[in-house]
Amino acid sequence: METHLKVIRRLADGALHSGEDLARALGISRAAVWKAVHKAGEALGLEVRSVRGRGYRLAAPLELLDAERILAEIPPHGRRRIERLELHGDIDSTNSHLMRAAQQGAPSGTLCLAEYQRAGRGRRGRTWVSPFGANIYLSLLWHYPFGPTAISGLSLAAGAAVAGVLEAEGVPEIGLKWPNDILWRHRKLAGLLLEVAGEAQGPSLVVVGLGLNTRLQAAQAAGIDQPWVDLDSISESGTIGRNRLAARLAERLTDTLERYGTDGLDPFLPEWARFDRYRGEPVEIRLADQSFTGLHAGVTPEGALCLDRNGKIETFQAGEVSLRPAAKKGSGD
Repeated sequence: METHLKVIRRLADGALHSGEDLARALGISRAAVWKAVHKAGEALGLEVRSVRGRGYRLAAPLELLDAERILAEIPPHGRRRIERLELHGDIDSTNSHLMRAAQQGAPSGTLCLAEYQRAGRGRRGRTWVSPFGANIYLSLLWHYPFGPTAISGLSLAAGAAVAGVLEAEGVPEIGLKWPNDILWRHRKLAGLLLEVAGEAQGPSLVVVGLGLNTRLQAAQAAGIDQPWVDLDSISESGTIGRNRLAARLAERLTDTLERYGTDGLDPFLPEWARFDRYRGEPVEIRLADQSFTGLHAGVTPEGALCLDRNGKIETFQAGEVSLRPAAKKGSGD
């Protein structure tokens, strides 16, 4: 681990730490500590305060991810589904990393979490804002014996899984927007990115990536082009620990991916429908250079979007859904 990340781990509690103590603990010089503190501020966007004669501290404490704490939160029957757990302080993208790892033979059930993504990705080439130590950046690799086309409904199953975890943790008014956005009052709280590879007749693999805003400052989110929200702003039960939340998400998502392999999408459709708070509302679906408007009429058993266009139901396997009433009110897609 690079020195600046080691220093931040020492400062994560928000308390003052003298340069002398940091140097002794890390086996480096006090000058190296000073350089590491400044690099952390520049590279990770963290505010590290220096108190003359006393040391350094973070402007706000961080709950950094801990592999032992995460695994301890998962019951034994859930831990058996996790073949490998990787924690990264700094990575380009958890999804990109696991897609590369899959090509090198990484096993099904490989779970990757990161504190910071330099090139976090959303759907359709969008950037996923990924400040250090603030949110959940999680990707999960899974292998299936069938071909990629059979994975088309998995994004709905995974979305229902994430929504269920958040509801169980006391987060109110969670909604799902087809195919894979998790919203709160029309504002984006989390998103899923699924990437698939394999032979037409199988086998295949999927990397399910999740970005979830737990604590996101306005300055950090300046580049986001749609309304957003974070858990700290809406949770009725107070701050939800990142390690606990990562464990709950890993447990539910691995269960979902395992069950999807045997039962398909069908068992997850009632849960999706329960969180689908936009059925019956006017929406617009954008597909390449075309757009189609109508009433959101649910999804097919295969996970395609149903659009009621003047009494005629049309289905869409892909596209970008815009919640039209939200756009008129200024709360976005």
